[in-house]
Amino acid sequence: MAGVGTPQIIVALGVRPASVTAPLQLKGQQVALAVLRSGYCGTTKEYCSDPDCQWPFGTCDSNQTPAGPTTLNDPRPLIGQISYDNDIYDCSKTGVVALTYDDGPYQYTAQLLDILKSYGFKATFFMTGNNLNKGAIDVTAPYPAMIRRMIAEGHQVASHTWSHYSLSNIPSTVRKDQMVKNERAIANIIGKYPTYMRPPYSQCSRESGCWADMKALGYHRVYFDLDTQDYLNPTTIQKSKDIVKQILGTGGGTDYLAIQHDLVEQSVTNLTSYFFDLIKAKGWKGVTAGECLNDPPANWYRTPGGR
Repeated sequence: MAGVGTPQIIVALGVRPASVTAPLQLKGQQVALAVLRSGYCGTTKEYCSDPDCQWPFGTCDSNQTPAGPTTLNDPRPLIGQISYDNDIYDCSKTGVVALTYDDGPYQYTAQLLDILKSYGFKATFFMTGNNLNKGAIDVTAPYPAMIRRMIAEGHQVASHTWSHYSLSNIPSTVRKDQMVKNERAIANIIGKYPTYMRPPYSQCSRESGCWADMKALGYHRVYFDLDTQDYLNPTTIQKSKDIVKQILGTGGGTDYLAIQHDLVEQSVTNLTSYFFDLIKAKGWKGVTAGECLNDPPANWYRTPGGR
């Protein structure tokens, strides 16, 4: 691709724009507009790999469309009682922690499933479809089998878009494309696609039209009220352990909707069991986002061409 940017402008995956310096806060595709004027361009991975590929200027590595009919024009009745208008930050059910994982599936996800199974906990996986050079999830091993295992073991599969773009900073057509590509890929694996999504970088503003687009596509916008900050502490995970200990020990809440990232190795291999032990010590349990909202599993998905 004919990308643009300086060799030093690579926005770290999983780090929200608020966590990086001001010149990078707008994400790769908008940074591109600024650095275009400085005359740099490139064709290497840092310019052409998503989520930081500068898509307005050429072809990105995730510029693929999953096989099968598009879901764009599927009927999308607003099923269930959970809001399609408001951002969701906390649970309705008490005595639970909704366990949610962003950015996978990835090489550590199978181990995470093993840990969840050993505790008898359930989780929601907000998945990207083609990101981090991992290949499209519906055609790249081991992801199809891994995602089918999630469903078989009672977990919830949800959307984190196709290639992790900021939904507030792209046109409506690209925003919808990011959602329907992920729908098609997920449906190719499990025969259905989600009604739950989490915006990458927590960016989906009313002003950009993102709220309206997500409602038109029939999605609940799910955020969190317990941020483990594992994405900020990939090699110093003790900081995240201190966060969950403080919140569960002294936070005073009756429930939490937590976020981790299954592409962060230490989050899976170190933080997760520690976190789960704290949950068990309170006499609580780890559940999906859908369960924490008292939403029946039948409402978590749609069938291509159906409701």
